[in-house]
Amino acid sequence: MPTRRARREVLGLTRSEFATLGRLDTPQRIQLFVNALPSNHELGGETLLSVRSVLANRRAHCMEAAMLAACAFWIHGEPPMLMHLGCESSDYPHVVALFRRGRQWGAISKSNGIALRHRDPVYCCLRELAMSYFHEYADNAGRRTLRSYSLPFDLRRIGTDQWVTAEGNCWQAHGRVERARHYRLIGPATARGLSRRDRFERENAKSVEHPRPLA
Repeated sequence: MPTRRARREVLGLTRSEFATLGRLDTPQRIQLFVNALPSNHELGGETLLSVRSVLANRRAHCMEAAMLAACAFWIHGEPPMLMHLGCESSDYPHVVALFRRGRQWGAISKSNGIALRHRDPVYCCLRELAMSYFHEYADNAGRRTLRSYSLPFDLRRIGTDQWVTAEGNCWQAHGRVERARHYRLIGPATARGLSRRDRFERENAKSVEHPRPLA
């Protein structure tokens, strides 16, 4: 793996790009930065923008923002780690950037709604962190759909040209993260007995920070 603290030359970023990420020197600053990015509604089709493309286009969905957050962590000497949250086919997977403070885990997360946002570093293990998303993780019909979480995927395992500076979509990086070993959160019997969101919860879940453009 490359050095613990990523240099600009290793990442392949311009001085301006590197300086932008260099200012994100705490989890709180990273989270505020990704919160301020308009959501990538993928109006022209599915995307997986690299860190460079997110900085240039100023938009991101969950994995795009997670890769940017991981890159900022790496610049400041922390490993660039992602966790994939797997779900039922009626819903969409989610990806967060992981960090630790002492022995406890936290997550940077980009979500257009309120439910799947960041987690402070108060969780003693990855399962506990993943389960903190369980109750709020639901599809449009109100079914609770979160089913698994992955081991941390260290982005230093793949070339920076696959996720930091790629000009096209980062599908190779996506595949590696998606194929990381996953652990089941609940079994089929438990899933069958889950409650659904009620009408009040479903209505409130429609609130978003960055509405989809009308055209």
